[in-house]
Amino acid sequence: MAREQFLAAGEGTAFGLSATIEPAHRAACAAAGLNGLVASFGIAEIERAILDALARIEGVPAFALVAANRVGLTGQGAPDLEGFDLERFLAGLKPAPSIFVRHTVGMVDALTRAETAGHRLDDGLPESLEEVVAAYGHRHFKLKVSGDIAADIARLEGIAAVIDRVAEPYVVTLDGNEQYDTVDAVVALWRRMGETPRLARMVASTQHIEQPIGRARALAEPVHALAALVPVEVDESDSDLDVFPRARALGYRGISAKSCKGFYRALINRARVAHWNAGDGATGVARAFMSAEDLTTQAGVAVQQDLALATLVGMTHVERNGHHYVDGMAGASDAEQGRFLVAHPDLYARTNARARLAIRDGAVSLGSIAAAPGLAVGAMPDLAAMRPMVVPAALPTSVSALADKPVTV
Repeated sequence: MAREQFLAAGEGTAFGLSATIEPAHRAACAAAGLNGLVASFGIAEIERAILDALARIEGVPAFALVAANRVGLTGQGAPDLEGFDLERFLAGLKPAPSIFVRHTVGMVDALTRAETAGHRLDDGLPESLEEVVAAYGHRHFKLKVSGDIAADIARLEGIAAVIDRVAEPYVVTLDGNEQYDTVDAVVALWRRMGETPRLARMVASTQHIEQPIGRARALAEPVHALAALVPVEVDESDSDLDVFPRARALGYRGISAKSCKGFYRALINRARVAHWNAGDGATGVARAFMSAEDLTTQAGVAVQQDLALATLVGMTHVERNGHHYVDGMAGASDAEQGRFLVAHPDLYARTNARARLAIRDGAVSLGSIAAAPGLAVGAMPDLAAMRPMVVPAALPTSVSALADKPVTV
């Protein structure tokens, strides 16, 4: 649907095309019963392809196009940026040499090696939190909570028992993942955490809580009671460009940057952070912030372009785990893996005959993606080795519909 809108849009700047087609695209998606995040994903895929193509045509990294505003970014759709010097802001954006990897600890992830006994894969990848920390040197963690305070406290105590062994200071973010029904319930969780001796270091190391309230209510009521205790950011409710100002009025201070939501939306939200913080500095208003989230970006094009966005908007750490779920570049041909290893020797290493992210001292190097012409990718996927997905004519409406038959998607 996004592709059709872009093809019909005619000419324009890279950003201008996205801004032009967005209203009609969102209306078409809504008419088809698709939510705002799904609509955003369609635009995000095409706009990244356009940015990559423009940078390749000019033979420069996409970072250079953004810094010079060759993408044509304006405050269109963001009236709150009126009077803000976007050109000067963009000129100051540049990639860092590296970025820390924030390891996500899910609700069912093993915390210790002992918990994996009897069902290990032994595929060369760490299989528990303590093994992950030992293998990669992580000092940044994203911890999922479930909405059950007692269970969450017990789980967090187990995690603290592992990460408190890290000698250096560590950073934690909590991901509520829309699991709590009310602000009061999250306040109760945070207070219980503060009253739990075994969580003292974790509480002191927590930067923010990521959207803990379901999107049906997240933007329907203020979160000031929670924000007075710990910074809160909006994530799953971030369905369009208007959300950040609305969320800020309710007490949220942060918003996530994700490639799947849109490259230019992230830039505009980062500009808002700069604009608001410059104006609020003298008034004592709590500072706005961004975080970099995206769990399942896979090694190769997806992870590289997401890393590029994260560093471009100034993030020093980014959520990452997808390289585990698919075992590095598993699924790519040997030829493709070889090309990426040659083009990005700082980002990948070959282990167990697989190209995998090279995480050292808790970070990945960004040097090769910053130098690559285009949007962060110095090698091309092996298109000839790809096979079309087999999609059934009609997808089941629920998981229960799969119970009595095999389905290939």
